Amino acid sequence: MGLSAQNMTSSPFSRYGYGDLNENVPTGYRAMGGVGFGMRNNRAINPSQPASYTSCDSLTFMMDIAASANWSRYRDASGMRNKANGNLEYLTIQIPLYKRWIAMSVGLLPYSSVGYNVSMSDSINSDYHFTKSYYGEGNISEVYGGLSFNVCNWLALGANIYYMWGDLGHMRALSFTETNVNTTIQAVVLSVSSVRFRAGAQFFHTFGDHTFNVGAIYEHKMKLHNDYYAIETQTEDTIQTYDGGFELPMVWGVGGSYTWANRLTLAFDYERQCMSSVLYDSIPGDVYGFRDHNRYAFGVEYRHNPNGRKYAERMIWRAGVSVQDEYLSVIKDKKITASIGIGFPLWSVGTVINTTIEYSHRGGSATGLVDNSLRFTIGASIAENWFFKRKL
Repeated sequence: MGLSAQNMTSSPFSRYGYGDLNENVPTGYRAMGGVGFGMRNNRAINPSQPASYTSCDSLTFMMDIAASANWSRYRDASGMRNKANGNLEYLTIQIPLYKRWIAMSVGLLPYSSVGYNVSMSDSINSDYHFTKSYYGEGNISEVYGGLSFNVCNWLALGANIYYMWGDLGHMRALSFTETNVNTTIQAVVLSVSSVRFRAGAQFFHTFGDHTFNVGAIYEHKMKLHNDYYAIETQTEDTIQTYDGGFELPMVWGVGGSYTWANRLTLAFDYERQCMSSVLYDSIPGDVYGFRDHNRYAFGVEYRHNPNGRKYAERMIWRAGVSVQDEYLSVIKDKKITASIGIGFPLWSVGTVINTTIEYSHRGGSATGLVDNSLRFTIGASIAENWFFKRKL
């Protein structure tokens, strides 16, 4: 089997299900623990919350692009290994359509990633020596288009439509040192071509120097359109192709934020993905081994003076933490991520260079599998005044 992909993960945890799921928040919000549902900022594109697009200035075109590098150290029964990888994270664009009432956003995002390579050697009565190998790679990516409109001065609604595509491949091989025993390879490939939707709402109001935002998002459970390939190789290839029963979960989330004088922001998110009720290869999620995925995120952002003459006064400082359940029932331990970041505003244009460092810990005594990773992300959030009439 041959697969080709730019993996965004090297974690052995991505061996299961749809792999590592992405939260799809911009770099600045990632430094705040991955909050987003209650965030509303005219200098950030927030595809996790489609109702947020109308926060943009009615004269401003915005673009956000980011890339990341990841270093992981994981331990299992066969020992400890280190792995490094990197990739383009996302590309998003936001455009006002009608004053401050209607805005849209489009972009390219990752949905999930698979990337692991594990092998273990053993023998049978010292007569046969064999190696078990487990290998997987691939991504599901998505392009989206979103529309947001303000119902009134304190309520915004929005929706995203996503087209998803990509391949997730998993292979396991049993090879023997003895030449009289054939190598056996089994592989499965999930090839995705599907559509999903997300709806969002935000309530917002400002009292003097105090701004409050509350937001919610919802996605209905949907069938995942796909092809499923099963391959077994020993003396010859046997290939089966069928439309396996796969589903995307119902997702809902709520979040809120408080901002004081455009200097200090405190934010939180809660998200639930109902994985236990979906089908995976025509098997109910709770039977297959899925459980509902809960994520809690908390973040803070501070800048001393947004209009200060000194550059250090306008720099943006961020920190956050998130705690989430793994959606595989066999993995009892939670994933814990701590993050910090700095935003570097440029002098002459409305552009901010955002940097984020995240440290995450997964696994523990329940599985014997531990994954510690350090991810560095850098992004450019570009805002330019394009939509105004010049006076002659």
